[in-house]
Formats: sequence, structure tokens, C-alpha cells
Amino acid sequence: MSRYNKPIDFHKKDIILQGVVLAATIALLVWFLPNGRTSLRYEKGQPWPYNQIIANYQFPILKSDTQWKHELDSIRRLYEPYLQLSPQVETNQVNRFRSDFRQASPLEIPVSYRSFVEARLHQVYARGIISNDDLETLTADTVTDVKVYSGTEAQSRPLARLMTQKAAYEFLLANADSMGVSKQKLQKLNLNNYLEPNLTYDEPKSNAEWQGLVGSLAPSKGVVVAGESIVDRGQMVDESTYQKLKSYEHAMGEHTRMVKKNWQQTTGEVLYITVICISLLLYFNLFRRDYVDSARSVALLLTMLLLFPLLTHFLVGHMLLSVYLIPYAMLPVFIRVFMDSRTAFITHVATILLCAMSLRYPYEFIVTQLIAGLAAIYSLRELSTRSQIIRTAIFVTLSALAVYGAIDMMHGRTMIGNDGLVSIDWRIIKHLIIGGVLLLFSYPLMYFLEKLFGFTSNVTLVELSNINNDLLRRLSEVAPGTFQHSMQVANLAAEVALKIGAKSQLVRTGALYHDIGKIQNPAFFTENQAGNLNPHDKLDNRQSAQIIIRHVADGEQLADRARLPRVIRDFISTHHGRGLVKYFYISYQNSHPEEKVDTVPFSYPGPNPSTAEQAILMMADAVEASARSLKEYNEESIGNLVDRIIDSQMADGFFLNCPITFQDIQMAKEVFKEKLKIIYHTRISYPELKKKDEVPEELVVQPLLTGQSGSTSK
Repeated sequence: MSRYNKPIDFHKKDIILQGVVLAATIALLVWFLPNGRTSLRYEKGQPWPYNQIIANYQFPILKSDTQWKHELDSIRRLYEPYLQLSPQVETNQVNRFRSDFRQASPLEIPVSYRSFVEARLHQVYARGIISNDDLETLTADTVTDVKVYSGTEAQSRPLARLMTQKAAYEFLLANADSMGVSKQKLQKLNLNNYLEPNLTYDEPKSNAEWQGLVGSLAPSKGVVVAGESIVDRGQMVDESTYQKLKSYEHAMGEHTRMVKKNWQQTTGEVLYITVICISLLLYFNLFRRDYVDSARSVALLLTMLLLFPLLTHFLVGHMLLSVYLIPYAMLPVFIRVFMDSRTAFITHVATILLCAMSLRYPYEFIVTQLIAGLAAIYSLRELSTRSQIIRTAIFVTLSALAVYGAIDMMHGRTMIGNDGLVSIDWRIIKHLIIGGVLLLFSYPLMYFLEKLFGFTSNVTLVELSNINNDLLRRLSEVAPGTFQHSMQVANLAAEVALKIGAKSQLVRTGALYHDIGKIQNPAFFTENQAGNLNPHDKLDNRQSAQIIIRHVADGEQLADRARLPRVIRDFISTHHGRGLVKYFYISYQNSHPEEKVDTVPFSYPGPNPSTAEQAILMMADAVEASARSLKEYNEESIGNLVDRIIDSQMADGFFLNCPITFQDIQMAKEVFKEKLKIIYHTRISYPELKKKDEVPEELVVQPLLTGQSGSTSK
């Protein structure tokens, strides 16, 4: 049985909860699916790379942008915007001038000037005065003629004849000297005060005029009838075919906006999503049951499963960016780091199949993204350094480029389009490269996911394993014996984890912190005691046991203050399980032979290990600590010790809740025996050097002949 799996024991509550989550996931995906599948890629002068397209309904063939612009330019010459004439403006301004002129001194300005100015004002207002803003608007529209109306009648006038206030003032002064009128005296009359626009641009009426002209143009130049072939695979996309395809996409968008999904389309989408989601759910229930029972694992999986399809649906539905820009390989990277490779691949396959629903021709997309996901999983066995993400991004990008290029070449495209051949789509190549660069952001995002869902990555475990961390450095200073013990346990446990396929970095880090509680009372633990001083000599067995047991609670408190991950704190609480402090328990029992001894004061609070890694640490901790008490180190004594310790733990039921097998335990025993023999191997005792006069001359010269250290004298 897989260590990730547990026997299936379904309850009604579990079935209902999974059914609700499944239904909500399906509804969300169907709801956000784009109505129109318009993600077609084609260019003029290149062969059609997809299957044949047949019109499902009749639609008009829209005119090309160039043709439409040409026709608009032709009717623009007929366009005459409307200007409203206000006759009262001229009357008011002329009356003002007369009133002001009467008040002026007749000795300074002759009376004949009044008739000259009034005549010129009449000419100016007859041509029309327009504001600078209105003139700029008409000029921007390249208008040549306008319609001036007052009441119900309208007359066409050339735009060039209209005047601004500045042009009208210059007209009043023009040729005045030739008519016996002094410009200097005219300027004293402040003629600008009597010049006001009498023509106003009527925007609503002008827009209606323009829309009427545009409406007279036909937007289409023919129709495609239902059942007609628009384009076939390999057919050259010429101007006519290109415009039909553009019209087809436009018609699909209009059709889906006007007509809701029919029941067949909706049923097909629901069935497709349901099959994929149920397959994924069955995988977890059959092979990764522990993930189903973990709220944080379910939350992460649902987030990944929904995020990428919804993002794809949004981009395709709104025709924003290419889907190849999305770094889909992030999903298997995250799942691989936080869970395992098989789950990463299965989840990636399901996600890519859900994303492909948005695409009309998803073959290239599915194959490219699946290979990219496999490359990410293969290249990222255990993430511990930033350089591994860079290597993974390069590997993923190269794999995706190779697969997509191979598919293009299978379809008859070449690397460089020459001799009448079509080159591969370099835009997608660029998008895949950009997606590979975006994959580098998975490293900082991983920290965010750790905090959000409560996972612990190997990167964090490696950082915590640094012995210069505050807690480990303090342990090495306050309890050096415990620190050395923790280092030895970490090495032993990591070696076992590698052998049986458990998480070696996790168990190594957990082993370094499992005894940090001994910082509070280091002298009460034998590995930290110097000489013959033992503070337990002044305490009874119950008190001593409580102090020893307390190092678990003290360790959890220190871990909480240091904000160690939950998975590391679990090693602190489980490395003794619910075992007894046997030394003091047996000592108390021997000193009170007639008393029925209560085991509670001598028992650790637990719980017992629940993972293979916690079980490995429990075995390594007990074996390493007991090995220090051996009087003689040889293969037999070490082997007997390891067998006795681990068999005793099994007999006490410490591993009943662990996904660890008898084969794993046997392999752990072999590793412990081999490593302990190397650690505590018997050393050769070096002979003492005799005095010179007692050593034969050939023995004095011998070290030089054999290359060993030594000295000679004459």
C-alpha cells in the first residue's frame, strides 16, 4: 500500500461534502466558459492550419477595413455639418455700436465713420462669425461646406467663407485708408467689442446627418449561406477567404450574444467537466486519501484547479492575450513541491484539459502544456535552491519549444519560410519564451502559498536547517551535548528516509529541532552533564520524570515563539510518543515493590507518530541515545541494541497510526546498524615509541622506507 494512502472508509458526511464541492466546481467552470470560441490564428497568404470550417448559419460577408475606409472617405465629401444662425446677434451688436458712438465726441471721430463701420459689420455677420473651437472641430473632420440654418430653411456655405472673431476684426480694418477712413481712429472705437459668433455648431443634428450618410452604405458585400464551406485544411488564405473568416468570427460573437447556449451545448460542457472532475476525485480517494482529509491540501488543489481554467476562459472570452503566455507549468511545480510527483501530473492533466475547453483547436495547446508540465516535474525532484527554479524554467521552455516546433513541422511548416514554404508561427515561440520567464515567479509565489495554505517547502526546510539560526545556535551554546545528539539523529534519520522513499529533508530538519526544549534545563540530561554532577540525585523519581517529560512542552513553546512551521512542531511532540520515561519509572517501581505504580506521571503527553517521517525520527532518536550507553561496540552489540529498541517500540504500538510498513522498518534497522558501526568503530591503538638505544637500527630507518612519519638520528 502506498504510504500516501489510507484504507477508504466513506461516511455519509464525506460523500455529501465531496458532492457539494464537485457540483460547485462544475457550476463555476461552466458559468465562466466563453460563449464564443474565437481563438483562431491565421494570416493572409498562408495555408489554413486547422480542419475544415462549415457555416452553421447564414451570415453576411463584411467589407474589409480598407474598403470600408475608402467608402467612408467618398461620402465624407457629401457631409455638410449644421451651423445654427442667430440673426439677433447682428442686431444687438449694431445697436450697441450706435449707442456707444453717440456718446463718443464728434470732434474726435467724424459721423461718417459710423456708416462705414455699420456697413462692414453687416458684411461680417452676413458671411458668418464662428468660434475658434467650432472651427477646429469642423477642420478636423475635413469638412469643406456647411449648412447654415435659421428656422426651417438651410443654405450651404463654403467653410472657407466663415470668419473667426480675429478674421472679422481684420476685415473691418481692411482697405479703410483707401476709403478715406483712418485705421488709428477706428481702433479707438474698440470694434472687438461688437464682434460675437452668430453661427453655432449643432452637434446632434450634424451627427444625425453623418449617421444617415453612413447608414446609406452597405456594411457587407454578399452572404455565406448555411452549410457552405468557408475554408478547408491546407487552403491558402487569400483576401476573400480572410474576410469570410473575419465575418464568421464576428457573426459567432453576435450570435452568442443574441442566443443563449442551447441545452445540447450546455449538457456537453457539464458532462465534459464532470467526467474530468470525477476522475480526479476518484484518484484522490483511491490513491491519495490523506490529501482529501487535509483541508489545506483540498484548498490548494481547488485553487490551482480553478485558477488556471478561469484565467484561460477570461482571456479567450475577451480576446485579450495569448494563452501561451500563461505559465501553466507553475501548477505541477507547486503541487510537486508541496505534495508529490504523481499528484502533480494528474492534477496538471486535468487542469490542461479544462483549459482546452476554451480553445477551438486545442491539440497543439494540450500537447505542448502536458510536455512542459512533465519537464517541470522531472527537473524538480526536490526544490532547495533558487538555481533549481532557473534550471526548471529553462528545461520547461526548451521542451515546450521543441514540441510546438515539431508539431508545426509535422503540419508542413519550416523554420524559415522560403521556396514557397510557410514558416512556423514565431509569435507563439515568443509567447512560450515569455511564459518560461514568468515561470521564475513561482519561487516568490511559493512563499505566499506557504503562508496562505500552511505548507512548508523544501526551501524553507533548508533555511531552517542552517545551524546559525537563532534557536539552533542557542541550543549549541546552552546544551552542546543535545546539539551533537540532534545532529547525529538528523543524519541517521535522513539516511533512512532516503532508503525507504520518505521526505529526507523534512525529517532532517525535524530532527534538528526535536530536542530544543532541553535548552530550559540542559543539566538534567546526561549528554550535557560534566563530571559526576547529576542534579537528579537530589530529586525523587517522580520529580525527575516530570523534568524530563517537560522538555517536550518547553520545546513546543520555543517553537511557537520562533514561529516554526506546524510540521516541524509535530516532530517535537511525537518523538517520544506516549512512551514512558523508563529509567525513572523502573527505578521508582524497584523502590516501591508493593505499590501499584501509576504510569501517568512517567508518560510523555504524545501523540504517537502519524507519518513515516515522525516514526523514523522516533526510531533514530531512541537508537542513537541508547547507543551511547553501550559498554562495548561491535557488530553483535550494536545489532542487538537496534533490534531491541525498535522491536520494543513496535510492541508498544507506537507505529500503529503510521503509513510505514514492516519492510520499511527492517530497512531502517539495517541502516541504523550500518551507520552506528561506522560511527562507533573500534580504533587501532598506536604503539608507543621506545627509546633510541632500545630500537634496532633497521626499525628506525623503516618508517622512511614505508613513507610513514618518523625521525632518524646518527
